[in-house]
Amino acid sequence: MKNFNELDIENKLKNSIKYSNFITPTPIQSQAIPIALEGKDVLGTAQTGTGKTLAFTIPLINKLIINKNAMALIICPTRELASQVMGTISKLTLGDIRIGNALLIGGESMQKQLRQLNKRPRIIVGTPGRINDHLKRKSLNLTRVNYLVLDETDRMLDMGFTPQIEIILKFIPKEHQTLLFSATLPNNILKISEKYLRKPERISVGSVSTPIEKIKQETFQLTPDKKYHELINQLVERQGSILVFVKTKHGADKIVKRLKYDAHSAEAIHGNLRQSKRDRVIKGFRSGKNRILVATDVAARGLDIPLIQHVINYDLPQVPEDYIHRVGRTGRAGKEGSALTFLTNNDRSMWREIQKLINPNFKLEESLNRKSNKKNKKFKKRGKSFKDSGNRNNKRDNKRKFKFKNKKFKKFHTDNLKEQGDNTNSRKKFKFKKKFKNRKRPRNFSFKKFKKNKITSIST
Repeated sequence: MKNFNELDIENKLKNSIKYSNFITPTPIQSQAIPIALEGKDVLGTAQTGTGKTLAFTIPLINKLIINKNAMALIICPTRELASQVMGTISKLTLGDIRIGNALLIGGESMQKQLRQLNKRPRIIVGTPGRINDHLKRKSLNLTRVNYLVLDETDRMLDMGFTPQIEIILKFIPKEHQTLLFSATLPNNILKISEKYLRKPERISVGSVSTPIEKIKQETFQLTPDKKYHELINQLVERQGSILVFVKTKHGADKIVKRLKYDAHSAEAIHGNLRQSKRDRVIKGFRSGKNRILVATDVAARGLDIPLIQHVINYDLPQVPEDYIHRVGRTGRAGKEGSALTFLTNNDRSMWREIQKLINPNFKLEESLNRKSNKKNKKFKKRGKSFKDSGNRNNKRDNKRKFKFKNKKFKKFHTDNLKEQGDNTNSRKKFKFKKKFKNRKRPRNFSFKKFKKNKITSIST
């Protein structure tokens, strides 16, 4: 499929796709959209930045145009991803397509969301926690949902949303179409797909465990105390917007303070920020107001910003799969990007796990390197032992020559040793003598007491 006009969809939707400047479909879109339009369940895996969002929104909107009683639910792991999905839906539903929608995410007022739900929206996008909150309040009715999308499912499972997702699925009718999209495919996702998907069509585009080929990946080995200074050097050398990943929220705020003090335009994004603050930060980064964005792994997924030219891993992620998602923030939609990773001695084990994930031949290469290192060590040991033996023989010969030649020095040395021995014996004898034995003092001896003069006060 070379063009979206080839799709068997409504003309209204084709016009809105043109108006939104979506021209050529990506591989995941060209494979997933025709299958989803047939009404089949889809299990899709593709790298980050390949356009999975449009792969499920086009069939979704087309279905809701045809069936006016239909309803769709899209579950996302983070607020950022949910708001971006809602952004693409609002783009495609402009003009003649009038389908009500609601965004249910944490950090926003419940009253605003309740007003949206009172209008009976047909497209609901949200995070598992907030969707569950509305289900408990009985403000959300999912009995008409016949189109379900689980986006970035691996991330949702990593964040511990499995029980919440299972509760949500109990409120959805059994007869519905399910589209499950993920960047990676661990065993727990396969179990969920067997449980909730009906004969899904398996779609896989590119290597799931490796970043996009156009992204230039580099590493920089250094000590922890030199990290920030090297970060400054990299910021000066590189041009364009830069996304810096750190481990903790406190670390993100600390680095931003230091960067601002050093006259760099930077902002932080992490889980402790309110949604309004998050939106302002992302908006400022998109518009180019802030060149540097320091983020935790909250921003590793869902940030679809084409301007990101560089990614710097200031700290390694806690999960190896998150490295792929971090790096995937750059080089999106076929563009080139670069990723730099700072490595310290403490990062060896995690970097090894990341290499195993990225490089399928990592174990073979590692075993070959070990064998070659062992051979080199044996060779080095032999050389050292041979040299040492030679040196020992030379030392012995030198000692012998020294003994036979310098007889006078030998006598002088022995005489000195005897004198030292006599001195040591005399010292030992002195220790046992009583102190002050030979000291002469008269028998009738007494200390004279010093009499202090009395001070008298003079009255005037």
